[in-house]
Amino acid sequence: MGARSRHQLERKLAERDVPSPIATALLDRFEEVQLIDDAEFARMWVRTRTAAKSLSRSSLRRELADKGIDADLAEDALLQLSDEDEDEQARDVVRRKLRRSADLADRTVREKEMKRLVGVLARKGYSPGRAFSIVRDVIADAG
Repeated sequence: MGARSRHQLERKLAERDVPSPIATALLDRFEEVQLIDDAEFARMWVRTRTAAKSLSRSSLRRELADKGIDADLAEDALLQLSDEDEDEQARDVVRRKLRRSADLADRTVREKEMKRLVGVLARKGYSPGRAFSIVRDVIADAG
């Protein structure tokens, strides 16, 4: 079992019918001896999910909230990822996913490829405007 947030561990203990006062005392003790550290968990989550999945900050923020991470801790962890880092990461995704065989000189092919690539970035949490801008720039550089 990998690193878990306090919230995730609370849910696991509840699923196993551990009485709430005992679970709270146990988790408090784990925090005292630093076996649970939601701030470090959030930083680690951002690093690994950014490297593995190239997710946007909005997707990472949502995932951290789902894991029960406090919004302030999540924002601190997301500071690791600058706008420039996020844009470069998105460009890398588009470059990898761009079909080399696509005839980008053909307007309909180019538009279809742009739509597909904007969708790829949208599924990673990028806003439509930002995704379109990045895709347009990468296609312009490639074509």
